[in-house]
Amino acid sequence: MKVLVINAGSSSLKYQLIDMANESALAVGLCERIGVNNGIITQKRFDGKKLEEQTDLPTHKLALAEVVKALTDPEFGVIKDMTEINAVGHRVVHGGEQFTTSALIDTSVEQAIKDCFELAPLHNPPNMMGITACAEIMPGTPMVAVFDTAFHMTLPAYAYMYALPYDLYEKHGIRKYGFHGTSHMYVARRAAAMLGKSEKDVKVITCHLGNGSSITAVKGGKSIETSMGFTPLEGVAMGTRCGSIDPAVVPFIMEKEGLSTREIDSLMNKKSGVLGISGISNDFRDLDEAASNGNQRAELALEVFAYKIKKFIGEYSAVLNGADAVVFTAGIGENSATIRQRILSGLEGLGIKIDDEKNKIRGQEIDISTPDSKVRVLVIPTNEELAIARDTKEVCETEYKLHSSITV
Repeated sequence: MKVLVINAGSSSLKYQLIDMANESALAVGLCERIGVNNGIITQKRFDGKKLEEQTDLPTHKLALAEVVKALTDPEFGVIKDMTEINAVGHRVVHGGEQFTTSALIDTSVEQAIKDCFELAPLHNPPNMMGITACAEIMPGTPMVAVFDTAFHMTLPAYAYMYALPYDLYEKHGIRKYGFHGTSHMYVARRAAAMLGKSEKDVKVITCHLGNGSSITAVKGGKSIETSMGFTPLEGVAMGTRCGSIDPAVVPFIMEKEGLSTREIDSLMNKKSGVLGISGISNDFRDLDEAASNGNQRAELALEVFAYKIKKFIGEYSAVLNGADAVVFTAGIGENSATIRQRILSGLEGLGIKIDDEKNKIRGQEIDISTPDSKVRVLVIPTNEELAIARDTKEVCETEYKLHSSITV
């Protein structure tokens, strides 16, 4: 079974074609500048052979047509024709409360995704564009929606409820949803395997650290607490997001600076975080270099970032009543030894100790804790595309048994 994984953004479309027989990526590609002049499509095959073309991509539908063309290209492609694609898995950021698992896409699922547009205005609309494009280009091919929020639908009510009037939850769905769920699910399962245990018997704290960062407490394979909330703005300080702050700060800044709701939203999401503190960059490599050269604001930004995550690790250790492992993943978590060291320094009281030599690795799956560390510290490169493909395969196989008209 071959699964095409699609991650559609407002002006981009990432994709992978994965052969589920051995879970190998046959091709990885990206369409950029959709709806803008001078679009670009790049595709890298499993053997390293690379295609790169500049072509106008006015719509997601035409971008997807270029994807199919690239995948079937006589020189750069990996399949003879699109009938070899058995199913399509779509990353969808927000599924609201309706979806606790991935779902075969039909008209009701499409409507549910649209109903969440106001909850994820930057993500769900382009996700839906990708779904619509696939339906037009590949009619009859089963499609599955894999929701970032679904993994966190196991949070207990006392964890996801905000202390606001209850009718605001009933009328507007204001609650904690959590994000990066597919990544947290994948690395939590890999952590259990590395520990040689069933995921039902493991308690882990997963740290997805990138320009957007979130921390999750996973018990028995289920998310029971997570740092992001109603939106991805809540939680730790991030690249350009402020993370959790006193809510009274918002109207105070609006009044003092004369900002509109749209402007304050932009300030908190795009101009804050380590960028806002440092005044330099949201790229942690730039901050590391500046801090090492004596830039105090860059150093402060790194300290704030690490401190906020350290607090969540301590908090979630209490929520779990002790963790078996702390996991680092995503761009920063997988690659920055200095950030990992900053975060974990001083947590020996929780039984967390890392080996400085092992910690020097980048992008490898490895246990970096010392032999006497009571809590294992694991670095696990995330693979959200594979997790999406696995869910797509499972949903299609299940639905195929129920609906013989679906061909997989």
